[in-house]
Amino acid sequence: MNRRFVIVGTDTGVGKTVVSAGIVSALDAYYWKPVQAGLDGETDSQIVARLSGAPAERIYPEAWRLRRAASPHLAARDESVEIDAAALNPPPCFGPLVIETAGGVMTPLSDRALTIDVLERWRVPVILVARTSLGTINHSLLTLEALRRRSVSIMGIIFVGDAESDAQLSIETIGGVRILGRLPKLDPLNQKTLGAAFNAAIARDSFGSGG
Repeated sequence: MNRRFVIVGTDTGVGKTVVSAGIVSALDAYYWKPVQAGLDGETDSQIVARLSGAPAERIYPEAWRLRRAASPHLAARDESVEIDAAALNPPPCFGPLVIETAGGVMTPLSDRALTIDVLERWRVPVILVARTSLGTINHSLLTLEALRRRSVSIMGIIFVGDAESDAQLSIETIGGVRILGRLPKLDPLNQKTLGAAFNAAIARDSFGSGG
């Protein structure tokens, strides 16, 4: 079976899209963002395409494209629609697939369904992306606990930001999670700098043979 991964974050803006682009590039993978909330400027799919260099045919179209940059259930409500979480299913593809969620695992997709409900149904291994800055221990451990309560497989965690060895070790030890690596904040951030940083920080064999 082709490898599939879901990229989840401890919060919005932690670096899920950058990590997704790094994995897409490293594995020549396909990418899918099921729900895009916010259409001003670049979408996450466009950012991944730019940072990974993936051709258009490896970027699957979003199932939902909502104008407002907000929690998906609120963005959908603005447009008088409701996201049908039960109808969200990973697309078939002929290579590794990277799926990026919107926000954190408890983000509502509708008034009746959370992102974690979909993850529980999919049974696709998850990679957690977390900040290294203050607050990350609490947010990371809460996310890990929520995933485990639903028996969602966790491949490991990727940190984004400056090295904070004490916090990272606490999450690894208390959370019982494998650290896959840490990406520094990149300036400039482009395909070349991301590729170099990703290759230096995260071993390709971190992603195993998938599931």
